[in-house]
Amino acid sequence: MAGLVRNKRKPGALQGQPKAKAKNKKNNTEHPHIGSIKVQNNQNKDLFDDDEDDTSPSASEEEMHGFGSADDSSDAEPLRDDFIEGDLPSDDDSDERDSDEEEELDIEKKSRILDAAKEREQEDADAELQLNIQEEPDDFILPTAEELEQEGKQPPDLQNLKRRIKEIVRVLSNFKALRQEGTMRKDYVNQLVADLSLYYGYNEYLIQTFLEMFPVAEVVELIEANEISRPTCLRTNTLKTRRRDLAGVLINRGVNLDPLGKWSKVGLTVYDSQVPIGATPEYMAGHYMLQSASSFLPVMALAPQEKERILDMAAAPGGKTTYIAALMKNTGIIYANELKNSRLKSLSANIHRMGVTNSIISNYDGKELPKVLGLNSLDRVLLDAPCSGTGIIWKDENVKSKKSVEDIMKCAFLQKQLLLAAIDMVDSGSKSGGYVVYSTCSITVAENEAVVNYALSRRDVKVVPCGLDFGQHGFNRFREHRFHPSLEKTRRFYPHVHNMDGFFVAKLKKMSNTKQIPKATEAEENIPNTVEDEDGEINDGNIVTDQNERLDTETTTISESSKTKMIKANKHDKRQGKRKHPSKEEISKSREEKRKALRKAKSDGEEKETDKEHGKLDEASEQLNETGAQAGRKLKRPKRQH
Repeated sequence: MAGLVRNKRKPGALQGQPKAKAKNKKNNTEHPHIGSIKVQNNQNKDLFDDDEDDTSPSASEEEMHGFGSADDSSDAEPLRDDFIEGDLPSDDDSDERDSDEEEELDIEKKSRILDAAKEREQEDADAELQLNIQEEPDDFILPTAEELEQEGKQPPDLQNLKRRIKEIVRVLSNFKALRQEGTMRKDYVNQLVADLSLYYGYNEYLIQTFLEMFPVAEVVELIEANEISRPTCLRTNTLKTRRRDLAGVLINRGVNLDPLGKWSKVGLTVYDSQVPIGATPEYMAGHYMLQSASSFLPVMALAPQEKERILDMAAAPGGKTTYIAALMKNTGIIYANELKNSRLKSLSANIHRMGVTNSIISNYDGKELPKVLGLNSLDRVLLDAPCSGTGIIWKDENVKSKKSVEDIMKCAFLQKQLLLAAIDMVDSGSKSGGYVVYSTCSITVAENEAVVNYALSRRDVKVVPCGLDFGQHGFNRFREHRFHPSLEKTRRFYPHVHNMDGFFVAKLKKMSNTKQIPKATEAEENIPNTVEDEDGEINDGNIVTDQNERLDTETTTISESSKTKMIKANKHDKRQGKRKHPSKEEISKSREEKRKALRKAKSDGEEKETDKEHGKLDEASEQLNETGAQAGRKLKRPKRQH
């Protein structure tokens, strides 16, 4: 019985020990057989004297728990002391308590050692910081021309460049307080451009472009983000599986993944994998597509509906096309167009692998598609336009050094042509559509807001919200340029902010099928651009290399040939006010009338030719008659007599 009570109260044996000692003192005369235990309690008494008053319960507490005084307990319950005896510490209990104390002491010693080590590290760090502050004064001094020339003769000192970049950024962040006397802001900016170009391998044009768009500190963050690869993302093919089932299967194969974000219901982010993520049985079966997170955005903005006619103008390698098909549940028609023959294989393979059955693959120049598919014949068009790639520098490092202002302007010129063609193919009278989504993987203003603003001035369209809850607003003013206020509804995505590729998305709603005549107004921006000459070759227009005019976004000079073409094409619109498209019956009737007119003209021409031939015969006969008459007169003329 005593053993049972001891096991029950063992966790609190130390706390209950003073109570046992107090009772043993009172019952010492009645129980002489516990004298040896009493001596042991007296030895340990000093350890618990301080806690005895606090831990020993009062008389009322003892009565509440069923314990009375020693006399009462001895009279009423003669076996009470036997139970208490079981709670008294034995040799085994004392050994356990000593071992617990030793363990606690070891833990305390280790804890004190760790705390001391942390304190020493903190002291060393503070001392080093103070030493650095003393060595490097707050006043940063730009290097002189001689120092820069000396640096140019030696291999680049990357640590010195990094330190100088940080100092210049710090000075430019608080220029009034930290600038060097007699030094202009332009001097700091020029030195920063040179250092960033040398340290990260960019050309000066791109660095200057970034500095025009972002604050100085944010430019450094953007450049450093371009040095890091973006996370690998998957898009679940909802035509064949669900995201939950796919995630479970891939986790069992050793893939560490998470949902892409709250904004996507089909995306997964892969951190690491024990198997090749692009060669699993699920990938081969078309359960998912390797696709960057930024390429989800244009399709989400397009919001395709079932049983619609949709065009993807630049479809390869098929990520966006198959996403559209999944949202449409393989209904309607998708025209997947790709200009480059070399990319048609990947496009076709992915469409077949993902189980898409409502697509038609075409190989046309996007500018010629209105002639192939017809004007006002589609419900929605997605134009992920070819661009300079300034938003995906981490994929192609050649962009750092090879892209120039001429390349940006050429891309912008092509993008304007493609966007106008896309708008012309959309039917404004579509019950569920009439939308065009324009996107690029570039972050320059000349390829994004400038192109959309150009389309607003040439076609009857308006910018509508993209339907994306995140992303930064587009520019409606950039330096000296002023764009349409609705361009604020466009969305921009950056590597250093959203941890995805640099991207731009704009959604346009076509209001009518008429074409607007461009008007030269003061609000139009003067952007240098490339124009097409009479031979069909693309030549650089008046490219302005000045820093403030490099990124203009509108063309002020149009060639005479393009002007005359646009005026001829819109003469009918001027008279009618709104262009009316003839019905099929009217077209067939006009064609029949043309055929009749041609037949009549042909028959009239034949009659004229026969009349001419008859006239010639009559003239010949008349001439013969005249010659015969003259010969007869000569024969009848009498001879003269001499």
